[in-house]
Amino acid sequence: MRLLKVATCNLNQWAMEFDCNLKNIKESIVRAKEAGAVIRLGPELEITGYGCEDHFLELDTVSHAWECLKDLLLGDWTDDILCSFGMPVIKGSERYNCQVMCMNRKIIMIRAKMWLANDGNYRELRWFTAWKQKDQLEEFQLPADISEALLQKTVPFGYGFMQFLDTAVAAEICEELFTPIPPHTELALNGVEVFMNASGSHHQLRKLDLRIHAFIGATNTRGGVYMYSNHQGCDGGRLYYDGCACVVVNGEVVAQGSQFSLKDVEIVVAQIDLDAVASLRGSISSFQEQASCKRSVSSVDVPYKLCQPFNLRMSLSVPLKQISYHSPEEEIAFGPGCWLWDYLRRSGASGFLLPLSGGADSSSVAGIVGCMCQLVVKEIANGDEQVKADAVRIGHYTNGQFPTDSKEFAKRIFYTVFMGTENRQVHFISINNVLYFFCIDLLKMCVACVPYSSNETRARAKLLADEIGSWHLDVSIDTVVSAFLSLFQTLTGKRPRYKVDGGTNIENLGLQNIQARIRMVLAFMLASLLPWVHSKPGFYLVLGSSNVDEGLRGYLTKYDCSSADINPIGSISKQDLRIFLRWAAIHLGFSSLAEIEAAPPTAELEPIRSNYSQLDEVDMGMTYEELSVYGRMRKIFRCGPVSMFKNLCFGWGSKLSPSEVADKVKHFFKYYSINRHKMTVLTPSYHAESYSPEDNRFDLRQFLYNSRWPYQFRKIDELVSELSVDKDASTSKGAGIVAAGSADPKAGL
Repeated sequence: MRLLKVATCNLNQWAMEFDCNLKNIKESIVRAKEAGAVIRLGPELEITGYGCEDHFLELDTVSHAWECLKDLLLGDWTDDILCSFGMPVIKGSERYNCQVMCMNRKIIMIRAKMWLANDGNYRELRWFTAWKQKDQLEEFQLPADISEALLQKTVPFGYGFMQFLDTAVAAEICEELFTPIPPHTELALNGVEVFMNASGSHHQLRKLDLRIHAFIGATNTRGGVYMYSNHQGCDGGRLYYDGCACVVVNGEVVAQGSQFSLKDVEIVVAQIDLDAVASLRGSISSFQEQASCKRSVSSVDVPYKLCQPFNLRMSLSVPLKQISYHSPEEEIAFGPGCWLWDYLRRSGASGFLLPLSGGADSSSVAGIVGCMCQLVVKEIANGDEQVKADAVRIGHYTNGQFPTDSKEFAKRIFYTVFMGTENRQVHFISINNVLYFFCIDLLKMCVACVPYSSNETRARAKLLADEIGSWHLDVSIDTVVSAFLSLFQTLTGKRPRYKVDGGTNIENLGLQNIQARIRMVLAFMLASLLPWVHSKPGFYLVLGSSNVDEGLRGYLTKYDCSSADINPIGSISKQDLRIFLRWAAIHLGFSSLAEIEAAPPTAELEPIRSNYSQLDEVDMGMTYEELSVYGRMRKIFRCGPVSMFKNLCFGWGSKLSPSEVADKVKHFFKYYSINRHKMTVLTPSYHAESYSPEDNRFDLRQFLYNSRWPYQFRKIDELVSELSVDKDASTSKGAGIVAAGSADPKAGL
């Protein structure tokens, strides 16, 4: 037997925060050594942080990475353990994304990434060059100060593997695993038994199983040990890297780390018998045949042994009985919750402020913050000193006190405000004379959030705030709305009216926008001044609460409460949020969320009358379920108006005529294009959904369209005319992106 103990890890790195990153790396090495591991794998670009983006173009970033690597190599960190460190390296005139393999205070080789991630959220080709010289390793001249410190002038650089005395080890960097011909295919044929995948992979709903299946597929037909390491946390941007470091042996997961966690460092250790790899490969005839005519890959000889012989003191890791996957509703709770905690503790803020309407979206955000508070208290109870120190600092605890109750902690760091108008008796919360004065003289003149809200939504907001433990404020804006309208009347001689009171659509929309934008002003005013009222330092971060479907349709007011500091649900669909609300009502203990989920979605921006209540889906002219279908087809399946029409004729043909499908497609693209400009100022949002319309980095499109789409819509009309001639074509069953004949718009997507 050749017994090998390996350690991989989840690290919560922070882009450009070298002290933090180096501390986490060292801690991971210490824990790996304590566990007896002889291989330690860290995430991609772990020294700098993955999300440095254009900072990678700065020479300082590369220089600081070398300085940190020198620190690691001059100490005893790499003694008797193979360590793979991720960092940028400049060779000649090119900058490469590299894994630096080190052991016993020397650099063994530098493996440059060959296939760069360059779609979706990733822009690696903007900062790095792909390594293309695959036939041989080249000699790389180390920087002068590194060479002098290590007494090592050159190291092998490029694509290859390390041949130890008792096994062969190679790196496969993140995206390379998901290419049509991944490197591990030929590396396995060259005798590599241990593969180390350093990754920077972000969370996306329902994505983890695809990743795990890729690890399993890499080794189940060719054998091998597949180690996976990932970042875990918010490293400074919209993405949450979702960890799940794991070890797979011959197609079976033997060790798995957490997907969501508040920990800065998590180690995953596995004990493997490499003879099991050799045995599997020897039993597969096709593997033997292909290995006999393989293309040779360059290697570096390393004069050390990694394995130990048979002994009963070391127990082998066995396949997990069940791979751990979270349900989508759990992902919505834990992913954004952990992301918010990282953002809060690293931003210097003293808490969050949320305009809480009592509707599904803002209540979802409140529930996520409540979940975050529960996670913090739980992690402190488990002995995490870093989480405890951050919570004490943010919550302003003194005299050795720290959070032990999530509701008490929420009261210190979470502020919710219900803002409404018209015929409402609002009682300002008075903590002391200073706050009372503040509320009367400042809030009363500047408040607006949920105008014309029902008593039900007001009651739901208050009940949810009590369940979570937030500091809750209930205010009215009647005075300020009247002031705006009186000013407008003075300037123009006219006073606009709502549609239900006889006004035009222009008047109706203008009045809604005035109220919606005032709430944004108040939210930021409160976030700036409430810490002063409570004699606290710092500021509060304003949380947004618009969902991905509303962003796609543009069903939001530009610079209303969709404008905030950050938004934890901006890339989550209404459908998924409703599932989350039902789950959270039970599993988070916020029972009022069940009633909130059951209520029909409404912006409540128009006056409520006995015969009229504003409803989102009526306003939009489409359901949220339809919006999700449009979004997936537009982004994931890359459908323009014509191809979307064709596919929906298959998907919805059993209940809609081609003419009706055409009207729906045209209606969607009309309002999508009219409102696309709103995406340019969308609040930075947690990325969770593959059809997000986020304009900053994920969904790059123009924001000025001809919203009549004359050419495309004309083509659709021609198709409708053709289909009307042959009625059988309108109900034909066939293959399409959407399941043929399905009454469910989501079917097949």
